[in-house]
Parts: sequence; structure tokens; C-alpha cells
Amino acid sequence: MGLVSAENGRQGLNRSDTSGPRVLMRRIRELMIEPLEAQVRLDQIVKLIAKHMETEVCSLYVLRADGVLELYATEGLNPGSVHSAQLRLGEGLVGTIAATARPLNLSEAQNHPAFTYLPETGEEIYATFLGVPVLRAGRTLGVLVVQNKAAGRTYREEESEALETVAMVVAEMIAAGGLEGLSRPGVTLDLTRPVTIAGIALCDGIGMGQVVLHEPRVVVSSLFNEDVESEVSRLTEALQFLRASIEDMLARREVADEGEHRAVLETYRKFAQDRGWVRRLEEAVRNGLTSEAAVEKVQSDMRARMMHLTDPYIRERLHDFDDLANRLLRQLIGEDGVGRDIADAVVVARNMGAAELLDYNRGQIRGLVLEEGAATSHVVIVARALAIPVAGQVKGAVSMAENGDRIVVDGESGEVHLRPPPEVHDLFANKLRFREKRQQRYRSLREEPSRTLDGTAIGLQMNAGLLVDLPQLAESGAEGIGLFRTELQFMVASTMPRASDQERLYRAVLEAAGERPVTFRTLDVGGDKLLPYLSHTPEENPALGYRAMRLALDRPGLLRTQIRALLKAASGRQIRVMYPMVTDLSEVHAARALISRELKLLARFGHEPPASLKIGAMLEVPSLLYQLDPLMRELDFVSIGSNDLFQFFFAVDRGNANVANRFDDLSVVFLRALRDVARAGHRHDVPVSLCGEMAGRPLSAMALIGLGFRNISMAPPSIGPVKAMLLGLDADALARELDALLDDPSEAGSARGVLQEFAERHAIPY
Repeated sequence: MGLVSAENGRQGLNRSDTSGPRVLMRRIRELMIEPLEAQVRLDQIVKLIAKHMETEVCSLYVLRADGVLELYATEGLNPGSVHSAQLRLGEGLVGTIAATARPLNLSEAQNHPAFTYLPETGEEIYATFLGVPVLRAGRTLGVLVVQNKAAGRTYREEESEALETVAMVVAEMIAAGGLEGLSRPGVTLDLTRPVTIAGIALCDGIGMGQVVLHEPRVVVSSLFNEDVESEVSRLTEALQFLRASIEDMLARREVADEGEHRAVLETYRKFAQDRGWVRRLEEAVRNGLTSEAAVEKVQSDMRARMMHLTDPYIRERLHDFDDLANRLLRQLIGEDGVGRDIADAVVVARNMGAAELLDYNRGQIRGLVLEEGAATSHVVIVARALAIPVAGQVKGAVSMAENGDRIVVDGESGEVHLRPPPEVHDLFANKLRFREKRQQRYRSLREEPSRTLDGTAIGLQMNAGLLVDLPQLAESGAEGIGLFRTELQFMVASTMPRASDQERLYRAVLEAAGERPVTFRTLDVGGDKLLPYLSHTPEENPALGYRAMRLALDRPGLLRTQIRALLKAASGRQIRVMYPMVTDLSEVHAARALISRELKLLARFGHEPPASLKIGAMLEVPSLLYQLDPLMRELDFVSIGSNDLFQFFFAVDRGNANVANRFDDLSVVFLRALRDVARAGHRHDVPVSLCGEMAGRPLSAMALIGLGFRNISMAPPSIGPVKAMLLGLDADALARELDALLDDPSEAGSARGVLQEFAERHAIPY
């Protein structure tokens, strides 16, 4: 099962000149413009490939929307197997190529562990095999295969390159809907048709509007070149311009002599000079493609490989290569990026930085779709602060969407509806109107005191981290800011924020809050929150590594600068400072000593101290559950970070879809731990709050109140639903039922059912 025999190879594509591939591309171009039916055109294409590559078999498998690879055309195999021979993604040699987006070049295909025999095709007599993925914008659309009876050889790189070039042309035909009606009824391949893509919900809400590709795909309309040498010259000129622009960026004064930004640009410089990359581009041009089509082909190959990498460092480097290819494409075509001031925009991206989201006009963004992304991604944190619905892990969204397409983002289920039919669009429009009416009801509760039916006062505060959050203090009716994530200022900046910039932000937050309390969490970076301008070593398990207080205490200059900015901003005001990821009392002692030192320094220079300074810590590590009494004696307040505490408690990564849904934060054992913390706070008269995602869901917020929590902090949009819940809650009655459940040593499951039954019995909205 192969491409050509050794003898045929010497006569065909193994010749030193490249006229063979160019002739093949010219003939395919002619076929593409002939007025042929889709199946006839496909049959002619595979026959043409087999003839020009002097091979006995050429077959095209297309990946259907249901994940099945279907034989669409063949020259040499049993014609009756067309549209009946099928393989699952990952099954057999063809399925393996589709799943990995990598070619397979085999001298004895039957000996490969992935080989699967399809008796209806009659392919068992073919020994040598070459298969390449049919790719468009990094998305696998099918597999193109050539086979031969002769065994004992593999095929040269230029032969594989030639077949990949042909595959690119076939990909454009598939993407343009050129296979309409050829497959079984009910299966569509037309990428202009409506499609629903499953993802994960990262920020609640419904987003409706038009697609804005964050890195808009350059549309390559001209695939075939007319003059190879002039096309090579055009590519060379574009590469020279690209290299010159990178050198110009490196020479600018605003680029520091050292640091991560320079390292990225140095990587760009290295990539732009990479001979392997340039050779592949030139090879594609000499095989008959235009310069821009050659760039798209090589870029698509690179994107496909990126999808199967797990090493974050290598993925980031390949993202740099991807960006470099986009720059080169725009240079060749003369296009600029899409403007970011578009009404009703739903931004679609593979991934993006937090600062990049803020470049868009906030008032016009209706949603965000990410092919990657997790609940803890920087951009998701910012989107949540801006109340933008987000769906993540939406595979293939970028390659399946075009700028201006209608799109619906369901932030409740994580589904994305691209080019939805009218009935689906109308369904979500009605749902959006219903949500808006419900939000109006919540806004009407803003001035209502946060008291349960039995008179228990509950402090509802909001989480924040940017100046754009502050108007929501009044809009949501929050009683203060229970968690201000100071690291967001560092994450959205391209360089380390100066002390004066930090002080200005903290003063603006305190002024916006007025008499309402603000709790500033000191810098919580490291782990999955990496700052580009701070050097870091890759860690096998970053969540348990060098982060938060560990990093801050090892870099006292960084923490002292932040503490000094906080104390100066709070001159004559009340302020609460909270330390993240505390694991041991010694860290509390070290932090207190640092604050004392800064207070003395400011006093020496005549700065007025804060009118009131409260020092607290985040309880996010299970080890503190066994130090509760001494911990309470050292602090003015404690706040539980339920997101991290939960994942450490059950050893479950919330971003891992394989395990995240197998655990429940309303489990009895976890609620027992939370109750222990609340009771320790009551014993020592130390306020205990919770500021994780639990606080923002009415049912879990109800559980927290039943456990004894009297202050909780959440995203601003959650305050209305939580307040509506607690206004109908008898806290004492719930506490009695919860205590009975948690005190039963035989109980170890979830309390969710009990809580839901209580809410329904008392007509409490949850």
C-alpha cells in the first residue's frame, strides 16, 4: 500500500525537476473551474492524482460532522465502496492520520499497529501507503491516500509535500460546500450551514451577535501561481519585509534590553530566519501554489500539530509561529486586522490575553468564544468581571466561523450556535429577554436590606479586580468589595506596574467604594497566573508550586512595594489587606512583620496612616483546617477561597473535564469542613467570609448561610439572585436541617438533594 514503486518513482515525482507537481496543480485548477457535478469532479481529481503520481490507488476520505471518515472517491479500490466504507476518527491508518493531523508514510502498511482491513474496498493487496491530512486553518476535513502493491520502500519528502499541496486544494473545495448532497441524508459538510459546537460554560449569560474573529483569518482567494520564479521573488520580498519589521520592533526604545518581551521578539526573529520554515514555503510555491496559499498551507499544518501538544511552553512557541505566519499573510495580501469597534460583537478566538479583551469596546461585546480557555484563564477572569458570557473548549470554532456570521453563545450550557436557523435564534432571543426581565426584578431589590425571613443579616459583597468593575458596586447593590484581586492589574499590563500606578488604582477603588469596605488581596501570581515580565521555571504541577505567598515572601521587594502603595492609598481611610494561599502560621507572622515595617517607614516620612487596618488571610489549603484556633488568634478576619480549597480537598482539577464533573462542592464532607471554619470564627469573634464561586450560586449560597456564614462575596451579577433567595429563607430552620445531616457520621454523599427539597418546600428561588 504505497505511492509509487521504486521504478515508477524514478520516472515520476522522484525526478529532480518539479514540473510534475506543477502540471498536476494546473490540471486540478482546470478541473475546479469546469462545470462538473461534485462527485464527477472528485472522481476526476483522484484519477488525475493517480495518473500524475503514477500510483495504482488514490482515495479521498472526508470527515463528516458526526466524526466518521467516509470514502468519497477512489481510483483503484472497489468503486462500490464509495460512500459505504467508513472509519471512526482514530480507527485504522486513515483514522489515525485524521486524529493526529500527521502524514503516514509506510512501506508495509499491514504491519502498522493501527492497520484496519476494510474488506469492501479490496485494499488488502496494496502494501505501501502514503496518507496526508486534508487541513483547513488547522482543522482536519479528511484524508488523502495513495497506495501501491510494491512493498519495501517509503516515499521522499517532496512526494509527501506534493500530496499535501493537492490536499489543501481539496480542503478549500470541502470548506466551500463543494460536496453538498454526496453523503448519507442528514449529514452535512457545508461549513456555511448552521452548526452547534459543544464547549464548557465559563461565564453565565446569553450572548447574541455577529462573529468577530480575534485573529481574523486572511482569505486566500488565489491558490495557483502562474509564474514560479516571480512568485518565489514575491515570497522572498515579503519575508525580508517581515524580518525588517521585527528588527525595527527590537530596536525601539520602549523594548527593554532584557525580559520576556524581548525574548518573545527574539523568538520571532529566530523563526523568521528559520530555514526549515522558509524551505517548506518555497517548496509549496514550486509545487504550484501562490505565496499566500503556501503560507496558509504551512500554517495549517502547524496549527494542526498545535492541537495535539500538551507542553504549554512548546504550544506557546508554536502560537508565536502562528502569529508570525499571520503577519506574513497580511504582508502578502495587504490586509490589516479587523477593527475592534463593531456593534453586537461576539469575539471568537483560539485563546487571548486579558489585556487583548480590554482593547475591544466593552459596550459592544456580547460574548466570547474560546477554543481553549479554562475557568482560571486570565481572560475568563476579566470577562467574568465584565459580565460577558463565555464558552470555552469550543473546538474548531475559529476555522468554522467567518467574520459577520450570526452566532449565539450559551453561557449556561457552554454550547455555541453558529449561523443558527431562525427558530434557534428566536428561542435564544426570547430567553435573553426573559433574563433581562429577571435582572430588572433583581435590580428592584437593590435597596432591600439583606436579611433572611428570621431577621439574620447577611453581608453580600462583590468580587472585583479592575477599574471597570467599580460602577457595578452601585448597580448590584453590593455592600462592599469582599475580594479585590490586585493581580489583575499586573496581568493586563505589559510591564511591571510602577508603585505610583498601583497607588493610583488602589486610591481610585477606595474613593469609588466610599464608606463601603474593600478587601484587597495581595498579589496572587504563579501557578497558572504567569506574568510575562517575571521569569519563571516550568512546573509539573503549578497549582501546588511556586505561587502566591511563597513567591511574594521570596521576593520581598515586590510585596513591600505593593503594601506601601496600599497603605499610602488608604491614608486616613479604612482598609482590609488579605494574604492569598497561606499554608502555615509562619507566613502570617512574616506578612505582619512586613506591614509593620512599612507603617514605620511611612510614619518616618510623614505619611498619614490608614484610619483602620485589618489584616486577614485566605483559607485555601486543607492544612489550615487543623490550625484553625491559632490561625484565628493571629488574624482580624478570614476568607475562604472555595475554588482552590475544593480542588485541594478532593485532588480534582476543576479545569479537567474528565474529573471536574465527578465531584460536588455541596458534598457532605466538604460542607463539614466549611462549618468547622465558620464555628472557629464564631468562637474567636473573627469574621469569616467566603469569596469563591460557591457564593454566587443561590443554592450553595443558601447552604453557606445554613452553615453559619454571614458574609459572602461573589461576581456582581450573582448578587441579585442570591438576595432573592435569602429574602425568602428561614436561616435557623435551614441550620437545624443541615446540622442533622452533617452530624450523621454515616452521611458522605451530596447535600444537594436535601437543599433542593428544602428550597422547594419553602418556595425559595434557587
